[in-house]
Parts: sequence; structure tokens; C-alpha cells
Amino acid sequence: MAFPIRIGVQIQPQHAPEYGLIRDAVRRAEDAGVDIAFNWDHFYPLYGDPEGAHFECWTMLGAWAEQTSRVQIGALVTCNSYRNPELLADMARTVDHISGGRLILGVGAGWFQKDYDEYGYDFGTVGSRLNDFGAALPRIKSRLAKLNPAPTRDIPILIGGSGEKKTLRYIAEHGDIWHGFNDVEAYRHKSAVLAEHCAAVGRDPETIERSSGLQYSGDTDQLLRDAEALAAEGVTLLTVGVTGPDYDLTAVEALCRWRDSRR
Repeated sequence: MAFPIRIGVQIQPQHAPEYGLIRDAVRRAEDAGVDIAFNWDHFYPLYGDPEGAHFECWTMLGAWAEQTSRVQIGALVTCNSYRNPELLADMARTVDHISGGRLILGVGAGWFQKDYDEYGYDFGTVGSRLNDFGAALPRIKSRLAKLNPAPTRDIPILIGGSGEKKTLRYIAEHGDIWHGFNDVEAYRHKSAVLAEHCAAVGRDPETIERSSGLQYSGDTDQLLRDAEALAAEGVTLLTVGVTGPDYDLTAVEALCRWRDSRR
């Protein structure tokens, strides 16, 4: 399958002392032409002041579903550990309906220990979290198929991560979109491993959309070179993160212009 180039922005729900700053960032991102607005599923900032302002992921997505009219929305990514899989499926179905069919269900195994410790979840080990994630994915899909009313369509499942033994196998089995933070060389290797997992389950790897995060350090030319290099390898969803309180969209706007120049 040929997927179009799409631009995402991860509006990180940290360091915004008032929710209005996030609401404004979502409005500006949609006006700038992004294809997808993501947040993330954490309870504390990931950088900057570790006790800084922070808002919750899924209640926010419900608000975005009402606020926006064009962009797709989702978490990059939801932590599997924080919600029962059936509940997560029901939440996703509900936000999908509120948005008129614009939700991407981004999920991952979880990794940020402070969230677990402060909110009373069992952190376990990398292996146990991945095993739990693997068990949750078919439960999510099963519940989505049972809900009344049903989702507006088959909600795309984005899986974040690049672990070769488990995560890439889960993507081959259940994922519609694979998201990772990989440079070109790492991406080539991981893509080959994913193709092996797809062959094992009888799936065409070209049916999985490829997604990657981009780092922006203030050098727009370098950002666009990185985007071009990944696009040449088949990555079609490119996302850059922005943080509060300012939510500077300079990189996002440059990526949208780059996308449009390729059409």
C-alpha cells in the first residue's frame, strides 16, 4: 500500500499551568495544517521540572475531539499498564464517536517508573510489561468488536516501540501503524525484522504504515533533511514534539510546508 506523507505534532501536556495554553496550541496546529495532533500518556513531565504542571491524556483527547474538526487525534502513546484493556477499548470507541471517526489508538507497553510508583501501578520488569501488552492487544480488539454502538470504523492501532523479539511481533500481528524513534540505519534493520515477523504470521509488511518521531534543535534545515531521509526509506508519518508553556510550532509549520511541496 502507498501511504501519503503526513505530519503529526505531539502537544506534550507538560509545563502548561493553564489548560487554555494547550487548547490554543491544538487550534494553532490544526490551522497550520497538521494531519494528526497527539498528546502523551504520562502523569508527570518527562523533562524540565519533574514536578511541573501536567494534565491527563484521555480526558484531554475527549476535549480535542470536540474542539477540532479535521485533524486526527490520539496518544503517542497510551500506556497499557494504566487501564484495563476492555476499558481502554470503550474509551477509544467513545472518543472516536465524539470526533466523528478521527481517533488513532496509540498504545505501548509503558516505561516511565515515576508514573507507576506515584499512581500505585506495579512497575514489574520490561519483560512483564511487554507480556502484559501482548496479552492486552487481542482483548482490546475483541472488545471493540463487541461494543454497542460499534466504533465508526476500524480504529487504526498505532504501536510504539522497536523491540525485535516482542514489540515488532505485536505490530505484525495487530498494528496498523508502527511508530519508533530510529535513524535511517536503525530503521532499515528494524524494518527487515518486522518483515520477518510479518512473514511468520502471513501478513504483507507494506500494509503497516511507518511512523517516526523527529528531533528539532532549532535547525530547520537539519529537520527537513532528517524528514527527507526517513521518507526515502518509506516512513510516511513524521511527528515532532512541542512543549509548554509556549508550544512553539515553528518546526511543525516547516514540516507542513515540506509535505505540501512534495505533492
